[in-house]
Amino acid sequence: MDSTSISLLEQLRKAPSEADWERFVRQYTPLLSYWARRLGLQDQDAADLVQEVLIVMVRKLPGFRYRPERSFRGWMRTILINKRRDRRERRMAVALEADLQSQAPGDSDTLEEREHRLYILERALRLMVSAFEPATWQACWETVVAGRPAAQVAAELGTSANAVYLAKSRVLERLRRDLKRGVTESLCKFAT
Repeated sequence: MDSTSISLLEQLRKAPSEADWERFVRQYTPLLSYWARRLGLQDQDAADLVQEVLIVMVRKLPGFRYRPERSFRGWMRTILINKRRDRRERRMAVALEADLQSQAPGDSDTLEEREHRLYILERALRLMVSAFEPATWQACWETVVAGRPAAQVAAELGTSANAVYLAKSRVLERLRRDLKRGVTESLCKFAT
């Protein structure tokens, strides 16, 4: 695909037909899939991410105004990267929430309480990521969320397994400490 079909974008904005959406999906799915795989996703995860992006496009394209000085494909790629980041943060929050729950057994939560806690964790993680070196964050992510062995992560990061365990411990300890201190206070602290 060499260029963006401005006429298709305009048709999707004004009065799209089912055929217009099918054309859009046929035209842009291969590109979105390519980008998703370049981010390191397996085929099924890439397909899921592409579906999420297409859903965003269905919602956003009716209000979209094409500007020649801006890249439509760049905008789509930004949406894809943001969706991937959101999915990673959600997975990390779920994994950390499970880790924190395992340390406080016996608590019975309602679905609303669990969802609220996951929201707080996601928000805290989004703000907390800048508090750590990228390698420290990656070591924690790979061991906690991806469930990969520390030795394998260490080999990829060019460090020792002990350094991976320490990185994981630092991130989790910081999260636990800040969450114990109080959600509102922690989120305010992260935001500054």
